[in-house]
Amino acid sequence: MASERKALPVIDKTRCTGCGWCVAACPPHVLSLEVEKWKKFSHLHDEAGCTGCARCAVKCPFEAITMARATLQV
Repeated sequence: MASERKALPVIDKTRCTGCGWCVAACPPHVLSLEVEKWKKFSHLHDEAGCTGCARCAVKCPFEAITMARATLQV
């Protein structure tokens, strides 16, 4: 099994407002909004499909998304 290193979005739930801008900016559509305790948060639901483009982090007006290097099993 080969592994590929790339950056994945890490969402800070204390800063995320659930506005959905990151979801709209994601070209491969791997982000979604989820409800937890009656509050919406952005969630990366498909790590393998993420290209690491960082458009979600750039688009977030609340600086709730950072990109972190991760090792994916391919």
